[in-house]
Amino acid sequence: MPKSRAASNRKSIEPADALRDCRAAFIGVGIASALVNVLYLTGSFFMLEVYDRVLPSRSIPSLVALSFLALLLYGFQGAFELIRGRMLVRIAGALDETMSGRIYRALVKAPLKLRIQGDGLQALRDFDQVRSFLSGAGPAALFDLPWLPFYIAICFLFHPVIGYIAIGGGLILTLLTYLTNSGTQAPAKKAAEAGGMRNAFAQASQRNAEVVQAMGMAGRMTDLWERRNEEFRLENRRTSDIGNGYGAVSKVFRMALQSGVLAAGAVLVIKGQASPGIIIAGSILTARALAPVELAIGNWRGLVSARQSWQRLKELLKALPEAEAPLALPAPRDRLSVEGLASGPPAAQRLIFTDISFTVHAGSALGIIGPSASGKSSLARAILGVWPAYRGSVRLDGAALDQWDSDALGKHIGYLPQDVELFAGTVAQNICRFAEDATPEAIVAAATAARVNDLILRLPNGYETEIGEGGTALSAGQRQRIALARALYGDPFLVVLDEPNSNLDAEGEQALSEAIMSVRARGGIVVVVAHRPSALASADLVLMMQDGRMQAFGPKDEVLGKVLRRERAQQAERPAPLKIVGDGQEVAK
Repeated sequence: MPKSRAASNRKSIEPADALRDCRAAFIGVGIASALVNVLYLTGSFFMLEVYDRVLPSRSIPSLVALSFLALLLYGFQGAFELIRGRMLVRIAGALDETMSGRIYRALVKAPLKLRIQGDGLQALRDFDQVRSFLSGAGPAALFDLPWLPFYIAICFLFHPVIGYIAIGGGLILTLLTYLTNSGTQAPAKKAAEAGGMRNAFAQASQRNAEVVQAMGMAGRMTDLWERRNEEFRLENRRTSDIGNGYGAVSKVFRMALQSGVLAAGAVLVIKGQASPGIIIAGSILTARALAPVELAIGNWRGLVSARQSWQRLKELLKALPEAEAPLALPAPRDRLSVEGLASGPPAAQRLIFTDISFTVHAGSALGIIGPSASGKSSLARAILGVWPAYRGSVRLDGAALDQWDSDALGKHIGYLPQDVELFAGTVAQNICRFAEDATPEAIVAAATAARVNDLILRLPNGYETEIGEGGTALSAGQRQRIALARALYGDPFLVVLDEPNSNLDAEGEQALSEAIMSVRARGGIVVVVAHRPSALASADLVLMMQDGRMQAFGPKDEVLGKVLRRERAQQAERPAPLKIVGDGQEVAK
């Protein structure tokens, strides 16, 4: 059977593959760098010819010819510099085009598979850092570095003394480069970590702005923010100070070295061991030979950050591999089976519930009840495959969830989480899950099934109403009912509702019950996590949980009867409360 369109369009690209795809472009950058570095000799040889040929001969035509030739070569040099810069920008763009989808999928999957620190957006910042470095001046400096021996060889052709001075300067600048690397690596890593924690705190403060304002927490939150920001600022300043310090030393040293070459050339001319043109040409060539080293030192902080970012990206993508989409399975129509399931938070290796087994057939609605922290919402997440199955399995028509492609499986599942989150966009886009091929009929059908069509039509622009980031333009009850319509879009076989009536009024609860009955009537399965009994009105099965274990499962009336009898027995076993009588004695009521 053919794969789904979403699965066939998805490409699994790893960092090494992305760089390999850019190999031809990097070769082009190397060729352009070679031409640029050869053309950098123009200034040195021009001055050499002027001092050694034009001035002794006093030939103006020779000077004009040399000037035109130098101008032409400078033009070619500028053109190749421009080409190299544009090629690097396009390499960064090609890397972005190749990797962005893979990184986004990893970004979304990471909270479900790994223990994430900070705001969870470090991978995105890492990718931006790599892309910015590639499109900047850092790679050009790295491509110029291998030409250092070539320039030094030319210096030896001018005179061995100038060559040895260039070698000494190159060794000192290489030492400065090493010190820059070792000095900035650890602070740069700490600065990145501190920045991630700071941003996570800022985002949490925005999400809880109402709580902070209402309960007078702004002052204390500001103090906590300033501590995190100060940590980030200190690490960032430390990194900058080290990099800028070595950069300043290298710049001053190169200027002093250039003057030293002038002095050495003058001595050689005085002793008759070199021509006057060597003084200027040697100075220019030595400065050019060491310029890439200085430029590399100046951009070393960016190189270190980009290298660390690339390494973190590789580790993240390695931890979240993308397998080939499995063979497409037919749409589920018969049953949901949970077999010996044990699960807990991703990457925590801590079980919230264990040994859950039950089967629900098409046309049924299962209500999951139990006290707080009994594992109800955790079980709902595991049924959806959002949380990992550490033991056991969840099956639809006999096929385990991992036998499905996630995009293909999503068409058969509807989910209303306890904490409703909508995306910036229109009401219609949120209902149809931002599907580009969604039809108006399917959107209206989902809204009608959720009994929210009339509510949407009363909005300012109906289905085209922009709801803002997180649905801030809607009330909590409106968000929950539109999220219910999203869960029902496309008539999914399995619909999981976690506390679906937490923000609903009586009208909304009636609409919820009718929506559950409509799913049952068309042969679907509904799983409802509930605290309020009204959410179970349309359920025919009930699963009772306590302390992470299944206490009872079966027809609703039978299970609820057991629960009530158990509660009465527990109340009867409790000691009677004491009552104080007039003479101060305590007697049982």
